[in-house]
Amino acid sequence: MKKVVKKVIAFVVHDGAVAVFRHDDESCGLQVPAGTLRDGESPEAGALREAEEETGLSGLRTVSFLGRYQWDISPIREEIQDRYVYLLAVDGPVPERWESFENHDGTLPPTPFHFFWLPLGSPELNELVVGQGTFLDTVRDLLK
Repeated sequence: MKKVVKKVIAFVVHDGAVAVFRHDDESCGLQVPAGTLRDGESPEAGALREAEEETGLSGLRTVSFLGRYQWDISPIREEIQDRYVYLLAVDGPVPERWESFENHDGTLPPTPFHFFWLPLGSPELNELVVGQGTFLDTVRDLLK
């Protein structure tokens, strides 16, 4: 039986665009901030924490809880992810492109993330990996 892991996914928006990133390893694909909930952490707090850690942006705020679903990520790992998805926003000036680093809670060497903004209407957003785009149409509807 596969392990079930609680995860969060954050769509961070600013001025009609979504923050996305790629790794140095192109095989990892296009992603949005996401990660594992800590013991006792609420999904909303986890989404804000993961988004701030991964983007390096401060002043993020919750706009809406978008929903929850499960995703089997085999064969990457033998686990089912129980995902909570949030729409977050950042106000004020933001860079067009920037680098940030995932520090893995100090357990692994930092991983560089190359962030940029994609307009909500961009077809490239449909390339989000491992089911991260499941609530993308909801994001688009909310921000019309």
